Amino acid sequence: MKWLDDFFERKTRRVAQSASRRSALAKVGKLFVGTAFILPVLPFDRMMPTAHAGENKKAVEDDTSCDYWRYCALDGFLCTCCGGTISSCPPGTEISKVTWVGTCRNPGDGKDYLISYNDCCGVTMCGRCACNRNERERPGYRLGVHNDINWCMANGSNAYHCTVAAIVGVGEQRG
Repeated sequence: MKWLDDFFERKTRRVAQSASRRSALAKVGKLFVGTAFILPVLPFDRMMPTAHAGENKKAVEDDTSCDYWRYCALDGFLCTCCGGTISSCPPGTEISKVTWVGTCRNPGDGKDYLISYNDCCGVTMCGRCACNRNERERPGYRLGVHNDINWCMANGSNAYHCTVAAIVGVGEQRG
């Protein structure tokens, strides 16, 4: 193995005599920039490929079911299963000061609604009726339409309990 050590020692000394640290850093930087264009970093879908395999296409009117139309972009526990309602937090919790939004179509009237998803904060996780639907979710750099964040971050207590889905607007038909 001495020959291997000698070989790398000679090569390392040769590189050290012919190149400065600055030029080595420049070469490494070019390598990183070059690979960024060759190997594009694209957003990817982290959902399981079978997440929608058993999706029920029928209109679900039960607001304690994750298939309910207002929950199209919700990720969390449903407050309707945790002592609250679809638009109000359970007693002992407070609504988050920041929120994310989603646009969901009501199959009953065919209209699109802007839904505000607010986390209810202040006590430990509810743990009932977990729901993770990510329709039209955007990557984390578009915070307002990203649902993988603890939105209790602006509250006094950032303990997450459950999520409500309140209607804040109705889409207009164009054309």
